[in-house]
Amino acid sequence: MNFPVRAITLDLDDTLWPFAPIGERIDNVLHDWLQQHSPRTAELFPIAAMHRLRAQVFEHNPHLAYDLGAIRRLTLQQALAASGADTALVEPAYEVFYAERNRVECYPDALGALARIAARVPVAALTNGNADLQRIGLERHFVFQLGAREHGAAKPEASIFHAACARLQLPPSQVLHVGDHIEMDVVGAMQAGLRGCWINRERQHWTHPQLQPDLHFDTLAGLADWLDAQAGDTPSTAGA
Repeated sequence: MNFPVRAITLDLDDTLWPFAPIGERIDNVLHDWLQQHSPRTAELFPIAAMHRLRAQVFEHNPHLAYDLGAIRRLTLQQALAASGADTALVEPAYEVFYAERNRVECYPDALGALARIAARVPVAALTNGNADLQRIGLERHFVFQLGAREHGAAKPEASIFHAACARLQLPPSQVLHVGDHIEMDVVGAMQAGLRGCWINRERQHWTHPQLQPDLHFDTLAGLADWLDAQAGDTPSTAGA
């Protein structure tokens, strides 16, 4: 399929790197920190209990659904308060979380593919998460990063896609959104008027009954190859 791509918006978690190992490390490191600095909190809120508390905080605060950092802080505040601990520990505990959250290990193909893609077209990060590309060290590949917290709404809301297109100074039809999630990334983008590219590393089945992705690869390298082909270059790796 051939169509003009003048810029790309790119999801981060589970597109550039897997989030599951990050989440597991966060749980363990934060629990260890609480055991040292607030043992009663760690006793009352082991990892499973902290998960339940965070789910409750998310459910009871729908106005914060786009701000996962605020959800995390509020969860820590409630856990500390419930255990009689000093709630001044919220910020140092959050920093422990955030440092671990930004320690990522990219998929084997991702860094090379990202560099190739960014050499072709402007790339903007578009994420519902709270990763910090500057702390991670990847900001050089992106023209900007737009997060749900900054924007005030999360994917698949059309407004966040349109805000990214406005910052790119391009109509949605000339922007390709790339991500792993069927609804939040691909369907959301296409319903907002962008082109949609599904990075399907887990080889899942497409589930949306009406829409089909404009592009579909099992690695980000597949997209880099496709862009090379559109420019008349010979792909350096096999696409999906």
